[in-house]
Amino acid sequence: MQKALEGNDALKKKLFTKAEQAYSEQGKVIVWQRYAARFTAKEAFFKALGTGYRYGMAFHEIEVKNDELGKPFIEPHGKVKDYIEKEKVKFIHLSISHVKEMASAMVLLEK
Repeated sequence: MQKALEGNDALKKKLFTKAEQAYSEQGKVIVWQRYAARFTAKEAFFKALGTGYRYGMAFHEIEVKNDELGKPFIEPHGKVKDYIEKEKVKFIHLSISHVKEMASAMVLLEK
């Protein structure tokens, strides 16, 4: 993730919202782990949706946030939001984890 994003603001903007960038850029130690975890969550979301990266949906329309206790959740925007509403998705469950060189995520869509 560091190789792909370091010095590549265009790619950051294509993949991540401003809020995700601000969250990930906090501190120095786990910046790239935070980016990797969020990217992995977005990939897992598209896989759970069963569409892949289609129908004009974009990675930056899937925003990974944290609640007041730190639990991650997905807030969809734009065409992604329209699509999940059309598909009657009621809840998006998200689990993410990251360590120094690996990030993983699992998404479950509840209808």
